[in-house]
Amino acid sequence: MGLIDTHCHLDMLKGTPDEALAEARAAGVDAVVTVGIDLPSSRIAAALAARNDHVYATAGVHPHDAVTFGKVARTGLERLLGQPRVVAVGECGLDFYRDLAPRDVQRAVFVEQLELARAAGKPVCVHSREAGGETFALLTEHGDGLRTILHCFSTPEYVELANERGYFVSFAGNLTYKSSDGLRKAAAAVREDLLLVETDAPFLSPMPRRGQSNRPAYVALTARFLARLRGWSDDEVAAVTSANARRAFGIDDPAVARAS
Repeated sequence: MGLIDTHCHLDMLKGTPDEALAEARAAGVDAVVTVGIDLPSSRIAAALAARNDHVYATAGVHPHDAVTFGKVARTGLERLLGQPRVVAVGECGLDFYRDLAPRDVQRAVFVEQLELARAAGKPVCVHSREAGGETFALLTEHGDGLRTILHCFSTPEYVELANERGYFVSFAGNLTYKSSDGLRKAAAAVREDLLLVETDAPFLSPMPRRGQSNRPAYVALTARFLARLRGWSDDEVAAVTSANARRAFGIDDPAVARAS
């Protein structure tokens, strides 16, 4: 079993998505989840998934773009979520680091997208930066029962709570950085059945590619680092994280398989 990059942005990469996917397959990556950050990028992600057996998509509005979420965007996202290969809502959540949208708007739009996920019967892909407490509070109040993927996990102080609630926890290339002791401790503590890997390409290239534009192929570098951290083989980390990804996103669902 190969790896699954559970979070990337194929539409943002240099070159074509086909080139990036070919690189990824050569590096042992079986599939990628390409992620929407607003309605236009969500439509692109859905189109890429529709024409490529190795690609799945999400549809959502990033907290940076929360002010763009209105009736038109909501209706558009609802339509996209009706497509079987659009496997999650997101990325959505809170970003109090850059604060590119008012915080009250971020909160309201996050809650609306949790409601979209519930209505669609699909998981939610959560972005949280410098907002761990409020993110978990809103998930407590509005996300009960939703399959939840904590993308690019950056709140190691909440790892035990994530384990308790059964949230999937995804690690990106910053896990490999020298300054990431807290993340490494969290990665060692995450329940085996909840552990995921991602690139967030073109962002957060892992060592030794840091400073370069990230690529889906580089998820293999993060996975190898995670394997050493947990005392696993490369095959074991691929088997565990890919099986988890398939459960998290419902990729083995017959309706999704028929759409491939």
